Amino acid sequence: MSVVGSGIVNGSAEAAVQHASGTAGEPDDRSCGGLATRRLTVGYRARLRGRGPGRAVLSGLDLGARAGELTVLLGPNGAGKSTLLRTLCGLLPPLSGQIRIGGADLTHEPPTALARRLAVVLTDRVDPGLLSVRELVGLGRHPHTRFTGRLTAADHAVVEWSLDAVGAGHLADRPAAELSDGERQRALTARALAQEPEVILLDEPTAFLDVPSRVALTVLLRDLARDKGLTVVVSTHDLELALRVADAVWLVDREARVRTGAPEDLVRSGAVSDAFDADHLAFDPASGSFGLRRTARACVAVDAPPDLLPLLERALAREGLAMADGDAGPAPATRVSGDAEGGLTLRGPDGRVVHTGSFQELTRTVRTW
Repeated sequence: MSVVGSGIVNGSAEAAVQHASGTAGEPDDRSCGGLATRRLTVGYRARLRGRGPGRAVLSGLDLGARAGELTVLLGPNGAGKSTLLRTLCGLLPPLSGQIRIGGADLTHEPPTALARRLAVVLTDRVDPGLLSVRELVGLGRHPHTRFTGRLTAADHAVVEWSLDAVGAGHLADRPAAELSDGERQRALTARALAQEPEVILLDEPTAFLDVPSRVALTVLLRDLARDKGLTVVVSTHDLELALRVADAVWLVDREARVRTGAPEDLVRSGAVSDAFDADHLAFDPASGSFGLRRTARACVAVDAPPDLLPLLERALAREGLAMADGDAGPAPATRVSGDAEGGLTLRGPDGRVVHTGSFQELTRTVRTW
């Protein structure tokens, strides 16, 4: 199994056709920089050497993440995202295949040289002890220092740049142990930047963050990739945000296959729906968001200003009601109308009329009809 473009190609003949037609999606990491895998298999080796085979989680992966792009790794829980990411950063040995940065095989790179090319931000909690934020970020310079570990004026300048790049300059003198979750993620991202790597790998960097902080950090990573020519690969469960911001997607589906392409490629092909749709949840390609999947118990005629229509549709759908198509069949007995000031009027099949200015009162009323 190999991954090419926005689809999965099995067999060398089909791969040759894809390549000849110009649709191959793998970057040449030697010419454009970035991270690439060749026939990579990731998983877990047998606990006792020589006793029992290893367990492969994902196999035959030909993946590419380009320099200057934000690549997001998506997939259902248990699909193998963390296993893949930890293999890419060297915490787990690959069962087979190659991982390359700029054409260089990672297994042949000395640890210090690898630390200059690759930075990692994991979900593991970091105990900063008594370090300030500036000192924590300064740890990212150690691959570049001499055996004494002493930072030069040039090193300090890189630390200050890293803090400013993530908007954490005002945190520099604070104890790192006192940071909020969002502030800590910025500090750890700054530490990774201070390594001056070619590639940054991040595992769930927006976990435990509120919505504004998630958006801010994700956009920051995309901007850093583009402005600094970095290769940024992020594993995340923030599907809707990732599909809006990412330049490229690696999507692990339910059959342990990896589909690649622009977010729109994977939405259009149905790969996103195939991977995430469930009994009560469905991905809407038009809006790029998830909605409840349920059979409507009735239709409601709706007459409201355009800005109220999407909100009314969501509120009514939550109560098992669908907005009627005005050209399809007889008019429903229940009607909802709205005005420009946000007032809502509900007319029931028994002639009852309820006037309200809130969706909460509207939904509570239709729930009893």
